[in-house]
Amino acid sequence: MSAAGAQTYPPAAGQLGSTAIYKDSSVFINWANGCRVVRGYMDVSNPALGYASVGDIGMALGKAGTNGVLSLGDGGWATCTFQWPISNGQGFDFAIFENGFDDYFLELAEVEVSSNGIHFFAFPSHSLTDTLIQKDSFDSLNATMLNNLAGKYRGSYGTPFDLQELQGNANLDVQSVTHVRVRDVVGSINNQYATRDAYNNKINDPWPSPFPSSGFDLDAIGVIYQNTHLVLEEGIYNKQVSVFPNPVQTNETLYFEFNLAVKQVNLIQTIGETIPLTCDQNQLRLPTLSPGIYLLEFVTEQGNYFKKIVLQN
Repeated sequence: MSAAGAQTYPPAAGQLGSTAIYKDSSVFINWANGCRVVRGYMDVSNPALGYASVGDIGMALGKAGTNGVLSLGDGGWATCTFQWPISNGQGFDFAIFENGFDDYFLELAEVEVSSNGIHFFAFPSHSLTDTLIQKDSFDSLNATMLNNLAGKYRGSYGTPFDLQELQGNANLDVQSVTHVRVRDVVGSINNQYATRDAYNNKINDPWPSPFPSSGFDLDAIGVIYQNTHLVLEEGIYNKQVSVFPNPVQTNETLYFEFNLAVKQVNLIQTIGETIPLTCDQNQLRLPTLSPGIYLLEFVTEQGNYFKKIVLQN
């Protein structure tokens, strides 16, 4: 059913036809492990109140329901990263969790993804909620009127997204999504502040919420499909990493050349553990590890880049 032509969408968690996924579901194989946030005001129409302040970026990491939430404020956003790129599998590929306390008080966010941390592509959101009367701070929404909006489901139930919907966009590799951005919906129906969906409808949700916990409360992002085999050796502008020697001996100094400023280098083991490495200019000292194949992750402002290395005795 297309978003433009649909009259209703899947209902609340637990109801027949709902797409909500419980946090303990075995479909989740990983969770976000990095995050940056740009907070929005508690009330964009009254900036003097200041910014949302509940939570920190660590609370958006790991499994849903384990360590609090990160409040984004009006129009604020969080950009999360992952140990492995998210890939386009059969059906839904990841899900976003909010802390809504029931099926009707819902705080919404739009969702964008990127394969390089530079170009972001939004899922086509759709809100059929009436916009004649403003939803007040504690008013209710109906999940059947919402599509491709995070926060559609109550706490502990993730709203899922399917990368297949974004297939065909230039500069986006749906088999290698490295960043997910969650952007709070300003639920005002005032033209000056309103967030509009992909069909230019105002998205009416409970507003204002002039509290430190204002806006979308990001709990977690759960990964359903991930690409543990893809090695990103160059980005969208052919920024290439050179690493030598490769193969390399354990405890040997490893050298790299890269034409981007590197903030951090991590060594990723096949079992999923990530080890931060000490980087002295273009030199890396490897710890004592078993022989095998590992990934080096180069963290830059433009995105994360990967290089496969072989460790020998």
